[in-house]
Amino acid sequence: MSSEENRSSSVDTGTPEDSTHEPAEPNLSPAEPAEIGDLLNGVAAVPAGTSEDSTHEPAEPNPSPSESGEIGNLLDSVDALPTVAPGEIVPATIIKLTDSEVVLDVGLKCEGTIPRREFQSGNGQVEVAPGDVVHVLIEQYNEQEGTVALSYQKAAGRKAWEDIESAFEAQRTLTGRVVERIKGGLTVDIGIPAFLPGSHVDLRPHYDLESLVGQEISCKIIKLNRKRNNAVVSRKLALEEELAQRKARLLEQLRVGEELTGRVKNLTDYGVFVDLGGMDGLLHITDLSWGRVGHPSEIVHTGQEIRVKVLKYDAEKGRISLGLKQLSPDPWEGVPDAYHPGDRATGRVVGVVDYGVFVELKPGVEGLIHVSEMTWSKRMRHPSKIVSVGDRVEVAVLDVNAGQRRISLSLKHTLPDPWTTLTARFAPGTVVEGRVRNLTEFGAFVEIEEGVDGLIHLSNLSWTRDVQHPSEVLKKGQRIQVVILGLDAEKRRISLGFKQLKPDVWTEFCTRAQVGDVVGGKVTRLASFGAFVEIEEGVEGLCHTSEMNEGHSGASRLEVGRQYRFRILRLNPAEKKIGLSMKGVEQPATPEASPAVAGSEAAPTSGAPQAPAASEDVGAAATTEPATP
Repeated sequence: MSSEENRSSSVDTGTPEDSTHEPAEPNLSPAEPAEIGDLLNGVAAVPAGTSEDSTHEPAEPNPSPSESGEIGNLLDSVDALPTVAPGEIVPATIIKLTDSEVVLDVGLKCEGTIPRREFQSGNGQVEVAPGDVVHVLIEQYNEQEGTVALSYQKAAGRKAWEDIESAFEAQRTLTGRVVERIKGGLTVDIGIPAFLPGSHVDLRPHYDLESLVGQEISCKIIKLNRKRNNAVVSRKLALEEELAQRKARLLEQLRVGEELTGRVKNLTDYGVFVDLGGMDGLLHITDLSWGRVGHPSEIVHTGQEIRVKVLKYDAEKGRISLGLKQLSPDPWEGVPDAYHPGDRATGRVVGVVDYGVFVELKPGVEGLIHVSEMTWSKRMRHPSKIVSVGDRVEVAVLDVNAGQRRISLSLKHTLPDPWTTLTARFAPGTVVEGRVRNLTEFGAFVEIEEGVDGLIHLSNLSWTRDVQHPSEVLKKGQRIQVVILGLDAEKRRISLGFKQLKPDVWTEFCTRAQVGDVVGGKVTRLASFGAFVEIEEGVEGLCHTSEMNEGHSGASRLEVGRQYRFRILRLNPAEKKIGLSMKGVEQPATPEASPAVAGSEAAPTSGAPQAPAASEDVGAAATTEPATP
């Protein structure tokens, strides 16, 4: 029964003895209800319309007008008294707190108390104070005794259930506090303990549920049973709804060129994912800064709030490309006015690669020193052997292409060109020292100083040997002396000689020997037309079959490696050819007795050289039969 129904049924001036009045206002004393009852009884005892001829005893004198007015005021006060019934929830004002109870005024003629523990929070603290108004449940009320039993938690529980049922029907989002981690999920306080399954904790699998304990979260009710006091909630649905709302708001303002505020969500090697509030955008590493960026972590960090610009937006694929450097002026706009070919500039090495070095001239502006512009030397060393990242270097500007954002730089053009002074420093015939830098099929390159290489052709490696490859004479990295044969500074070419360090054995032999001289020689190889004879090291002659003795006619009769005596028939120093003959030349009885050069038979040439190999072949010749005289 409602308060109005109780109030209307409890006050009846015609039958005061059957009336049950509502409690008096708090400002009436406990004796006043009884006094009002007596007055009402007195009023009822005077029958209306009784005449003076009545046989009854005379009635009490009628009350005075003042007494009638007082009675009316009292009746109005009775009507104003509050009426409560067990099970109602009413507001109450906290009067005071004791060690064990909380005293409240619920608007009746008595005060109610509630155990202090009902007002304690999870940490054991009482979160109310005198003067606060709270809602309590009337469990029992005895008007006659003036006692009332109250409950704060039952009122909160009932109100919570009403709010929860309303939110469930309207699918409204609630806020709750995660209480503890339990098997399969979490317990969330939404006014009542509710179960949050682990699969509904987040949009993606959340593996650290413990981290949410104690946090306030938004959730939606997905299952409710009041009889069993059971509720299941989902944080995932609340996040999806919030994400959809944020996405809708974002799409309303998403335009190419628009500036937005987002939070760095994730870093990768190729860029940054930024949460724009409903959608993620990609900030590519090339759009982080006008300068060189090795990794996005050099510019931003996870969780950082940044301002970005929308560069591209694909509505079908839901992709957003963002830019950070576009919020600042492009440093390349002033490059054509700042740098010109031939200028000198200073910069910092920011990258070293196989093909060159990148130099930052100013923030956001880089130039490339190609490996060919690192040094005057033709020896291509790796750029890391010359400079390192972080070095400050002076460079020369070769070319500027602002449209393609390219600046060609040179390091060697800031250094003196050694070729410009070579003619004055190295004349033909000068002996210099160098290092064998490279060996090729046609010769050897020798670095005589930094940036200056010369070539030793195969033909200039040895006077005596027929060299097929320079590795037969030289080794890479070997330091040697060479003779400058020719120099062309314009074409940057130097011809070097290695054999020229020693005299030409042919020239020497031809100055000592004459046609008609008798010389000793060792047969080195045989041919159908004659025998090749080594007279000295590097000096070889030919004895034709027609110039052999009768006993040696036929090349097969001569033995390779054996010493014989020959007469010089022809001497051609220019073509390095010597014609020999055995006719009329007496052969020694033993090879040991045969001199290398015996001179002519008529007049021996004094000072004729001895064959160097004669003594070496003595032992071998001793084992063979002596030549036929």
